[in-house]
Order: sequence, then structure tokens, then C-alpha cells
Amino acid sequence: MDRFAGILSAFLLLFGAFHSPATAQDKILTVFAAASMKNALDDINAAYTAKFGTKIVVSYGPSSGLAKQLEQGAPADVFISADTDWMDYAAGKKSINEPSRINLLGNSIVLVAPKDSKIDNVNIGAGFDLAKLAGDGKIATGDVKSVPVGKYAKAALEKLGSWQAAESKFAMAESVRAALTLVARGEAPLGIVYSTDARVEPGVKIVGTFPADSHPAIIYPVAATTTAKPETTNYLAFLRSTAAKNILEKYGFKFLVSPTT
Repeated sequence: MDRFAGILSAFLLLFGAFHSPATAQDKILTVFAAASMKNALDDINAAYTAKFGTKIVVSYGPSSGLAKQLEQGAPADVFISADTDWMDYAAGKKSINEPSRINLLGNSIVLVAPKDSKIDNVNIGAGFDLAKLAGDGKIATGDVKSVPVGKYAKAALEKLGSWQAAESKFAMAESVRAALTLVARGEAPLGIVYSTDARVEPGVKIVGTFPADSHPAIIYPVAATTTAKPETTNYLAFLRSTAAKNILEKYGFKFLVSPTT
């Protein structure tokens, strides 16, 4: 009988070993999120995991690249874009569950310089001469053709009449965080990034803020993908919670929805 019990125990252990990966997989959600979300979303995900036990795996990058990865079938449960254009793109490619989509956050764009720069207190308005301010140096931002922060930056500079003179000075990075790094390292004397990014990088300082009416509203939509796991609904609800709101506002994001709890 003892021998039988030992065999049964071994069998159950082996059986469990074969089945545990599937169970573990059910407790993992994959999120594709705009690079500018990293610090705040890492904190939110830690809080979510602590409360519900589900591990959140995040792929951060430019919204453009993430939307195209979804289009190509990359597995993810949630997509958070830094603009509505790339969420619209994902919707057009049937990559997201449209009814789950909400406009979650707002942000602003700022002009930054290395922390030890002599540039300070720049008045950004009509006729703002960014090219002169940059001198012989480069201006870092995201690719103005595809990366949301770059698109917002170009729109603002066009509205202010500053784009044409400054265009040749731009160093266009693959993401807002890459642009931020160029400024923090002193490789570019100026950069245009989100205010939330500038707040988490000690190597830069904000020297000016772009008027909100100089560019389209900065909106971060979030949605479940068409292949999302069932628990995604709970995660999306948590993103709208008071707990998430407090974290996001701590990092400088504007919460655009009423908290669910």
C-alpha cells in the first residue's frame, strides 16, 4: 500500500508539472504600451499583481511600432497608445476590441535641456525661434512622421511658425525615451518630450512648455486586443480605478475618465 501511495504521489506530481504552465499562463497578461508610460505603468502593474496575483508583462515602445506588431499577429492582451491615430490604425486592422476602447489619459509637451544647460525659462509662443536657440546643436524628439511625440512637436512648431527654420536641426529618435536620453547625455542641447518624461529623468530640466492650443490634444487611448484573455477586463477596470489614478497623476498624467472605484 505504501508503494502504491508513493507511485500515486509521483504520478500526481508529474501530472501537475505537465499542467502547471497552462495555469501559470492564465495568470499572465501582456501589455503593449507607449514608451512614455513606463514608470507609471510599472507602478500600476506592481499594485495590480499584489492585489490579484496576475503577472503583467509589458512591451514598451513607440505606438507606431506596437500597432504594427499587433497587425502582424504579435500576442498581447492590451494596447495603450500615446495618440488616437495609432489606436485608430489598430482598430482599422481589427487588432483591438473596439467596445473596450477608452481615452484614458492626457499629457503635455515641453522643451527640455540638459540639467546643467545655460538655457532657461524659454517663452514658447508665436514666432518662437527654436532654430536660433539650438545654435549648432540638434533638437531631439520622436520621428515626426510616426512617433506621437514627434507628430505633436511638429504640429506645435508649424502652428507657432517655427518649424521651417528648425526642421534641419532635428534628431529624430525611435521613441520619446530615446529622445530624452539624447538630451540627458548632452548629445542634443534641446529636446521636445512629454512633461511626464521630463519629470522622471534627472539629467534634464524643463525650460518651456508648449501651449495646449498649439497642437492636437494629447490623448492616450487604451483597449483590449481581439485576442485578449478574459482577465483583461479586470485589468482595464483597474486602470480606471482610484488607485491607478493616484499613481498616474503622481507622474503628471491627466486622468480623463471618472474612476470606477
